[in-house]
Amino acid sequence: MTYKQAQQRYGIPGRSTALVGLCKYGRFDWSPRLLDLVKRKRPVAQINLSLPPEQRINELEEQLKRVNQKAEFVESVINVLKNDYGVSMVKKRPGKSSRNVRPQK
Repeated sequence: MTYKQAQQRYGIPGRSTALVGLCKYGRFDWSPRLLDLVKRKRPVAQINLSLPPEQRINELEEQLKRVNQKAEFVESVINVLKNDYGVSMVKKRPGKSSRNVRPQK
């Protein structure tokens, strides 16, 4: 694949960017076998889009239940740490560092 073909196919605006991408990720034999390998690396959520709507809704509801259970578990662990051990689990604000920054001279 030439850099011009890569620019057109993937919408890459610059010549240098296209050349770097081809050197780094370029595959010059895009046979169906290789495309299948690329498709397998997709997340599970994207693969299951071909399910009927009812099954997809049921699957999403199950995922939601699992996520809610995990959130409740994490909240209970944080409460135990806070109440029993006195450990504060507050997230630091952006821009605040735990390390002392040396003043610039």
